[in-house]
Amino acid sequence: MPTVQPVVLFFILGVLAGVLRSDLKIPEALYKSMSLFLLIAIGLKGGVSMAKYEIMEVLPIALSMVVLAALVPLCAYPILKHIGKFNQADSGAIAAHYGSVSAVTFAVGIAFLEGVGQTSEGYMVLIMALMEIPALVTGTILARRGAGGETAWGKLMHEILTGTSIFLMVGGVIIGYYAGIVKLVSPLDKMFMDLFMGVLAFFLLEMGLLASARLAAIRKKGAFLLVFGIAFPLAAGLLGCFLGSAFGLSLGGTTMLGVLYASCSYIAAPAAMRIAVPDADPAVSIGASLGVTFPFNIFIGVPIYYEMAKFFVGAPA
Repeated sequence: MPTVQPVVLFFILGVLAGVLRSDLKIPEALYKSMSLFLLIAIGLKGGVSMAKYEIMEVLPIALSMVVLAALVPLCAYPILKHIGKFNQADSGAIAAHYGSVSAVTFAVGIAFLEGVGQTSEGYMVLIMALMEIPALVTGTILARRGAGGETAWGKLMHEILTGTSIFLMVGGVIIGYYAGIVKLVSPLDKMFMDLFMGVLAFFLLEMGLLASARLAAIRKKGAFLLVFGIAFPLAAGLLGCFLGSAFGLSLGGTTMLGVLYASCSYIAAPAAMRIAVPDADPAVSIGASLGVTFPFNIFIGVPIYYEMAKFFVGAPA
């Protein structure tokens, strides 16, 4: 199995700093700036690659993936409700987190593919942005089904569609697509392409610090979240890889679809759930997604999804 990419070791460095109570801190302004950079860079990369495809070639698979993405929270909810014994609000909120996607896990997947000499279809970034919507809406419906009060759907959809992640990624895709069409990518290379891995390393360092702070929530809720946070992404990743092969994606594209289905949100979903499901405990959702699933995916999960993709698509020539 391919070796761990050095960039993800910065995550361990951050966790160790948190556990050992180091005074290491990433300034909040720098953290936010790195988040913006990564979202734009991911969008630009995808848009430039997407310029190689015809729109009608991309649209059917993108729309299909958006519809099928709703399956993930629908599968997660009964497990959380009946086996995990979470209340309705927490079950729906956690399901929304696991149906949603992580741009940083996606970035680690891209880095992994580069390390093994593979690439993915450029429109995977567009699929990633679109997959946020059905998961958050479905999770909200599950969390509030039969509950008193009304959901502010207009406010929720505004939060989802204009939230930083989707807004910047979709904007980046559009700008990158235009740059690819008119062949003016080179002015953006030095900033957004060459610096990508270095900024990702800094960002993962901060993610490690944040994850170490969520360990208490995991200990408090017991072994279930630990098992769920690993087993469920593996099952979802298997579904993603199967769908990737069924839609005729490349080995890299199938891997990335597996990564998307297996990833979970700790940025967009918490913001949306705060509006839609105020009764849910955010410490549980973020603790599971950031404290268990995120580190599992970037160290062990991504290589496993690559092996799953090879099983469905075939080993590279």
